[in-house]
Amino acid sequence: LDAESFTHINYAFAEVNPFNGTVNFFDRYAAIQKVFPDDDESRPGNNAYGCVKQLFLLKKKYRHLKIMLSIGGWTLSGNITHPASTDQGRKEFAASAVKILEDLGFDGIDVDWEYPIEGTQPNDMVQLLAEIRSALDANSKAHAAGKHFELTVASPAGPEKYTKMNLREMDQYVDWWNLMTYDYSGSWDELARHQANLYRSTCKPQTTAYDTESAVKYYESQGVSPSKIVLGMPLYARRFNNTSGLGRVFKNDGPPDAFVVPYKDLPARGGNVHNLQQPVASYLYDPATKSLLSYDTPGIARKKARYILQEGLGGAMFWEASGDRTDEDSLVRIVVDALGGSSKLDRKENTLDYPASSYLNVREQFN
Repeated sequence: LDAESFTHINYAFAEVNPFNGTVNFFDRYAAIQKVFPDDDESRPGNNAYGCVKQLFLLKKKYRHLKIMLSIGGWTLSGNITHPASTDQGRKEFAASAVKILEDLGFDGIDVDWEYPIEGTQPNDMVQLLAEIRSALDANSKAHAAGKHFELTVASPAGPEKYTKMNLREMDQYVDWWNLMTYDYSGSWDELARHQANLYRSTCKPQTTAYDTESAVKYYESQGVSPSKIVLGMPLYARRFNNTSGLGRVFKNDGPPDAFVVPYKDLPARGGNVHNLQQPVASYLYDPATKSLLSYDTPGIARKKARYILQEGLGGAMFWEASGDRTDEDSLVRIVVDALGGSSKLDRKENTLDYPASSYLNVREQFN
């Protein structure tokens, strides 16, 4: 990871016990048990290792970098529904999430519930965020001299979802919104369309099922400050097979994940890349194989960065970091440069002192 290009890294995902609301790691071994080459297992005491230790060492070196614990995600969101509906479930969710934060040195919590839109769920989400905010503040007062631990949400860009959420009430507890402005199309769709276009296509409306501009404006209409909206960008392509082109029918045989291509593996051999200025979107189409790939090129990423500046948005976020390139075509680096460079990013210091951690090496800041 190019730490200078990031202000925050979300570690995904933690899961929720669907019965009592307890938060724990989905992959505990990878998170805190895996031993890396420089780890000393002979060290006495109860110690944490794994990815969490590596991220702590990274933020120790780069004091502007903050590590967030992301809870939920697409496959694990169903577990949140019942606990979020009860007072006890919300308290357990908040308490256990904040315990992980203090135990393992996180700087904040990101809630990725996809999606609280049915029945009492919109209000349940508001109350859940209120409970987490209260628990974070109590922990800070007790152990961190009142330092602000951040609370964010991963939020939808589809109107059939965001219009059913209580955005105005949620906003009072949220530091910013990670707007998932991607996956507008994929294997589940009827036509091969753009998956992350900025605007609706005016000349070929069948190629854009959704658009980012409409989502941003709706959030703003609900009282969300533009400065709290973080624009999501994909570091992967959605592939459509057996199609005669954009806006046409396709046939993908297999699960949706089988048709995801990391950005670092693009452009694929064959075909032509098309950068479209009006919807601000790009794709590659190969007529020989009848395959279409919808993804962001460097040029489109720059245009999205200019949109962020133009609209006064809070920044950009990417799903997910391992998909990026490491050369001059890194989308993360391109966007950072277009936003003014690393020096223009949020440089508030992270937290290294976690005196109430259950792990000796966390209390000692991995010294």
